[in-house]
Amino acid sequence: MTLLALSGIARPVHPSGIWGWITTIDHKKIGILYGVTSFIMFLTGGIEALIIRIQLGGPEANIVSPEVYNQLFTMHATTMIFLGVMPMSAAFFNYVIPLQIGARDVAFPRLNAFSYWTFLSGAIVLKLSWFLGGAPNAGWFGYAPITGAAYNPGHGVDFWIISLQILGVASLAAAFNFLTTIINMRAPGMSLMRMPLFTWMTFVTSFLLIFAFPVITVALIELFMDRYFGMNFFVTSAGASPVLWQHLFWIFGHPEVYILILPAMGIVSEILPTFSKKPLFGYPFIVLSGVIIGFMGWMVWSHHMFTVGLGPVANSVFALTTMAIAVPTGVKIFNWLGTMWGGSLDFKTPMLFAIGFVFLFIIGGLSGVMHAIPASDAQQQDTYFIVAHIHYVLFGGAIVAIFGGIYYWFPKVTGKYLDEKIGKLNFWLMFIGMNITFFPQHFLGMDGMPRRVYTYDADMGWNLWNGVSTAGSLLLALSILIFIHNVVKSLRKGEIAGSDPWDARTLEWSISSPPPEYNFKEIPHVTGIDQFWIDKKENGKVVSDEVVEVDDHSIHLPQPSYWPFICSMGLLIAGYGAVYISSTVGIVVTAIGFMVTMVAVYAWSFEPVNDPENSH
Repeated sequence: MTLLALSGIARPVHPSGIWGWITTIDHKKIGILYGVTSFIMFLTGGIEALIIRIQLGGPEANIVSPEVYNQLFTMHATTMIFLGVMPMSAAFFNYVIPLQIGARDVAFPRLNAFSYWTFLSGAIVLKLSWFLGGAPNAGWFGYAPITGAAYNPGHGVDFWIISLQILGVASLAAAFNFLTTIINMRAPGMSLMRMPLFTWMTFVTSFLLIFAFPVITVALIELFMDRYFGMNFFVTSAGASPVLWQHLFWIFGHPEVYILILPAMGIVSEILPTFSKKPLFGYPFIVLSGVIIGFMGWMVWSHHMFTVGLGPVANSVFALTTMAIAVPTGVKIFNWLGTMWGGSLDFKTPMLFAIGFVFLFIIGGLSGVMHAIPASDAQQQDTYFIVAHIHYVLFGGAIVAIFGGIYYWFPKVTGKYLDEKIGKLNFWLMFIGMNITFFPQHFLGMDGMPRRVYTYDADMGWNLWNGVSTAGSLLLALSILIFIHNVVKSLRKGEIAGSDPWDARTLEWSISSPPPEYNFKEIPHVTGIDQFWIDKKENGKVVSDEVVEVDDHSIHLPQPSYWPFICSMGLLIAGYGAVYISSTVGIVVTAIGFMVTMVAVYAWSFEPVNDPENSH
């Protein structure tokens, strides 16, 4: 009877304030929630990185203890990858994709809200570890047997396992949603080969998420079984092979690299033609290269394992595939350069970040190809050379491109420009600081400095470059503070931006800034690539900055809902309980959490579909 009563609860009617955000299923608001939350997590990961760099700024430092240091580098990497870069990309997915394809929302708006609140739940579980006995300390890839109960008896690893499982649920929900949205909800006439490049890269990334996360899910379940139920999947003393974990992790982990970088490539592919004032050069080739990268990302994982003794045949195969994946990446770079070649370049802040991305990603890509050679990799493996490489790819690549995307789409989201002078200062400080921080780490790696070391002796010869790297990290921190200042200043009194402030090419710029709730009064008809450019230049369409008022009932919009939030909070409770599943209290809390989730799913399934303003 209670369940039946729940299924008849009316949807919220025009909720406002904080309750309006909690119950929203508007893709634009969810995109903003993703963006703000992921940026806060990015800041926490940055603080963890700063402490690491201060600890390593000089020899024999004692800023933090060895145990805390292990927790810091584990939490830094986990935070930046799963709570920073991925959800920052998801923020753009949510806000931009429906606008780019001419849709009024995503295919499953409530599932979209569920993915955000579940992401937040996973983030909370992970960050709780700092306050409940210690954070995970085994590195973001959690190599066995270090993560086993015998070597790591605390709950830090358990928080890590459970949080990643919850985050995996959020990622899969979002991936299926965006795949369905892109396949089924494109405007009439928008064939696959007329989609914007950012939409294409989101499309490929969604496939990677769907196929990659089940692998790490299985590995994490097995690790959890080892720790709590005496299984022996990764227990070396019982005859298990630690290499099994490495295979499972990197089968997920290397596609994960492309999950992080493909959206960034999509952002850059939107910015460069806009500020070059010409179409994207070689559109079909950039699309094809993105698809090939997504496909070949599954064929290279064992270059992370050249030193584990796989044998010459396996090493040779993965060396060749690692070299080969550089080809489609090179195609993208040459097409971006071709886009700029002969263009009327406008060096606004988004353009600077896009060009910076190309430069930095080339450096990261070149150092990555060096790892394709097993003999070279054997010298560089687990040194600071690897740290330099991954940061050039993920900071110089993904983060720099994301900042370019923020500057590019901020006027669309808020109706205001970010300050251009402050933006350029932000870029140059970030660009210079990034190179000062991470380029010297190539030298440290070649000089033999291992990664994940807590300190080093003064006579090792690493003092100078570590000091330079730490100074660069402080410059990076300053650039982030300047960015925050720019956002706050621009939100308060920024210059008003029109509907099309950049003379852009895609459909999101054809409507007012910020967009109306319904996005498009009339669904656009697409006749070619860059439809908005066609409308402006060929059809003489004039863009109005005014929001046209429409009858509330003339356009069907999805209605707010309580249940995605409640469903995710149930997962949060269950996740917290699962960390302590070996105790009676843990079992009870887990059961309560799952009950909340299941009740919410039931009520969600039978939620009234009528207009909430009507009585039942």
